[in-house]
Amino acid sequence: MKADLHVHTLFSKDGKTTLEELLDYAERLGIGCIAVTDHNEFKAYDLLKDNGRVIIIPAEEVSSAEGHIVALGIDRLIPRDLSIQETIDKIHEAGGYAFAAHPYRWWSGLGEKNTLAYPFDGIEARNGRSVPAANRRSEALAKRVGKPMTAGSDAHTPRHIGEGYVELPDTLKTWQEVVAYIMANEAPIVCSHSRHAKETLKYGTKSITQWIFRGFKKM
Repeated sequence: MKADLHVHTLFSKDGKTTLEELLDYAERLGIGCIAVTDHNEFKAYDLLKDNGRVIIIPAEEVSSAEGHIVALGIDRLIPRDLSIQETIDKIHEAGGYAFAAHPYRWWSGLGEKNTLAYPFDGIEARNGRSVPAANRRSEALAKRVGKPMTAGSDAHTPRHIGEGYVELPDTLKTWQEVVAYIMANEAPIVCSHSRHAKETLKYGTKSITQWIFRGFKKM
């Protein structure tokens, strides 16, 4: 089973994917599990959890004061703009696990120093919107410290769903089983896409422009 562990919907301010499109594209692409990681939002999970088509992990991409953190398996919204340690603590209080998201993305990643300095439960080793070099460094970092790894498309539109994923046994039937498997450090990473030069320039220009207009505040 393919599991895309970083997907956005229209509940993210920069997301375009409707909930029905998410399910349709997932089924079409053979993706059996998705973590809906909307930016600082948790609304989609309650609307998707009983869909009967795709396993949905309750999740969020939290904007900490220093960069993005993916929270997996949470039971509530995690507030934004807290310190890294406060964000990790809030995720743990919500029953979840804190993963350093795309750590080498300079305008929204945490960076290597922060990723190593704080007690993250794991590292996002592959991200469909990251450049190949950043993905290689993220995966190498996760392996070096021996932490669980995730991978995801970071899709903000339907057509990018599934461009990053982990492979899981088909015997897993609930999001709790999926998260437990990942945390046991058993999920091999498979990523079918990385962002290349032309895409990176376009995406980087757009993202940095939006960042400036937000007053240098992360999404």
